[in-house]
Amino acid sequence: MAERKEYPSATATVQAENERVRVTRWTFPPNTATGWHIHGHDYVVVPTMCGKLLIVSPDGTENTYDMVAGESYFRKAGVEHNVVNPGPGTVEFVETELLE
Repeated sequence: MAERKEYPSATATVQAENERVRVTRWTFPPNTATGWHIHGHDYVVVPTMCGKLLIVSPDGTENTYDMVAGESYFRKAGVEHNVVNPGPGTVEFVETELLE
């Protein structure tokens, strides 16, 4: 496993939650991250502003993802990663986890 660089935490604000979904707004000032995590549920991400995020995999692989406001994407449960905003501006998205 590659060395895992630590970053200050991005801000996660749960906006809605029930037995079916959890909706979280993630705000990433420059040089912040979600922290390492594994998604336990399928989820949809809706960027609310444009920007670039760095997706770091457990093996150390890094991929840059261009976030485009309003262009949603879906991912299956089981993804493990750290999502990092390398800067220079703030990036934000809303994540909806499908709990059922």
